[in-house]
Amino acid sequence: MTEKESLNTTELKHGMAVIDNSLRIHYVEAGSGEQTIVLLHGFPQTWWEWRFIIPELAEAGFRVIAIDYRGAGDSWRPATGYDKRTMAGDIYKVLKEHLKIEEPVIMAGHDIGLMVAYAYAQEYREDVSRLIVIDAPLPGTLAFDKIRSDHRVWHFAFHGVRDLPEFLIAGREREYLQAFFNYRIFNVGAISKADMDIFTSAYSAPGAIRAGLEVYRAFDQDINDNRESLQKNGKLSIPVLAIGGEISTSGTMMGDMMREVADNVVAVRILQTAHWVAEENPDALLSEILKFLN
Repeated sequence: MTEKESLNTTELKHGMAVIDNSLRIHYVEAGSGEQTIVLLHGFPQTWWEWRFIIPELAEAGFRVIAIDYRGAGDSWRPATGYDKRTMAGDIYKVLKEHLKIEEPVIMAGHDIGLMVAYAYAQEYREDVSRLIVIDAPLPGTLAFDKIRSDHRVWHFAFHGVRDLPEFLIAGREREYLQAFFNYRIFNVGAISKADMDIFTSAYSAPGAIRAGLEVYRAFDQDINDNRESLQKNGKLSIPVLAIGGEISTSGTMMGDMMREVADNVVAVRILQTAHWVAEENPDALLSEILKFLN
């Protein structure tokens, strides 16, 4: 079954939550289970990253909410607020004030979404039952310090430069995104031409690349915030599933990295994947997620 066939047989509800006068957050909802799982994508993606995952989780009995975080996809693109603590606050308002979800949620994030998911779990401890983090370094950890100097994450430095990346990428969004995906991929067929059309359209919109890069420019603030939260609140006590790609730059580090910030960590590697785990081997990822949740 293709992703379009799978999604077409799943009832999706699109919504827009008003956060304030400068920000509206787009989300997609499926399923009606008692347990809610929130999916947060990475860069340069949107909620569409979870196209293989949403129908299966809904079928397994979960209420699934996939969110375009601040600046991405169909969400608005304010000039500021791309530190992950603020972005986690956006998600909180979507879930609590807009969707009126009272029970603790399962929070799952990949790449930049991992950083937002962790910030949410730290900031709103009583509102998260489990945390799933997929293949990215977390600012404020030893793993992040180590990986930041690795040539394979050259984009950390490039994206951190003000204005120049936007100038160089403008008009070449598709070429840049394609190169970005290909640099860290195992299954080159995982992201199709149609998928690239969706991601390119999202990041070709006015202000979209700038907003996408702002999440990287906030890393120093994220480091400070995460270290402050850890010192103030201590490690997370909820169960944490740390997932790495088989040949990903950060794949080998995920378990040890999350043990720096959490007491109850299960670490797994997903075979035949690099960084884009949810698309490269969705069946194996789903198997590990469902095993963890059940």
